[in-house]
Amino acid sequence: MHYEGHMKKLFKIAGIGELLWDVFPEHKRLGGAPANFSCHCGQLGAKAYTISCVGTDSLGKSLREELKNIGVDTFYVIESKEHKTGKVNVSLTDHGKPIYEIIENVAWDYIPYTQNIQELAQTLDAVCFGSLAQRSSVSHKTIQTFLQNMPQDTLKIFDVNIRQSFYSKKLIEESLRLANILKLSDEELPVLAEFFNLGGDVQDQIEIIQTKFDLDLVAYTRGAEGSFLLNKSEIDDFPGIKANAIDSVGAGDSFTASLCIGLLKGWSLDNINLFANKVASFVCSQKGATPILPKGLTEHII
Repeated sequence: MHYEGHMKKLFKIAGIGELLWDVFPEHKRLGGAPANFSCHCGQLGAKAYTISCVGTDSLGKSLREELKNIGVDTFYVIESKEHKTGKVNVSLTDHGKPIYEIIENVAWDYIPYTQNIQELAQTLDAVCFGSLAQRSSVSHKTIQTFLQNMPQDTLKIFDVNIRQSFYSKKLIEESLRLANILKLSDEELPVLAEFFNLGGDVQDQIEIIQTKFDLDLVAYTRGAEGSFLLNKSEIDDFPGIKANAIDSVGAGDSFTASLCIGLLKGWSLDNINLFANKVASFVCSQKGATPILPKGLTEHII
């Protein structure tokens, strides 16, 4: 990647995939990992876009309004007359860890590949995508085509984001071959280790994945225990930041957004790791996936 020296560039970054309402027992909040990623990138100074599909119902209209209020471009959020806006029923454990019930056959399962979306693909600096939105054939084709039409020298971040039964070895492998950055958690690595028969310890497994799929960087997150970044020439292992965890929904997405910004700005691995953990730790201490980040976290990068 050749981004060093572009410190004042307004980066164009998109999240493509699910856009939905996270429905908690007492309230609902904007959700979907790619949408959360876009919201955080916008707060971190990028021109941020969400590429998805919502219904023409009131839930879809309010999602678009919510994104606009946060400052995310909604031009590529397509409206579907045939399908309802997506919802996820969320409950939290005593430690703030989310448990999801993801409603099927909703609008984001039918993201169309339009001429406008293709043109956006050719102008972006980075995109983040996951496995969940590829559970349907329509969105799967759109996401894969989008990635294939992005310029080679751009960030294509695969945030595995394994949910329920909506993944397979074939899907994970396809996505890894289209990506150049992988972000995965300590809960997701064992799934990949089983799929690809990976032996050894965590670092061994990450190195095998990186080599097998020729990835520029792998980010491995461990919640409160920090994260491990590995590129083709160095490793950085950060032990984590203590936080009063209230709600970890969106914390991983904020980490991915911070990682993306740091890579585009050409930061060192240790600076990226520290910053991403600071942002994710703050998000864990707040309610909702996209709380407003304090100036102390954003002022030196915007």
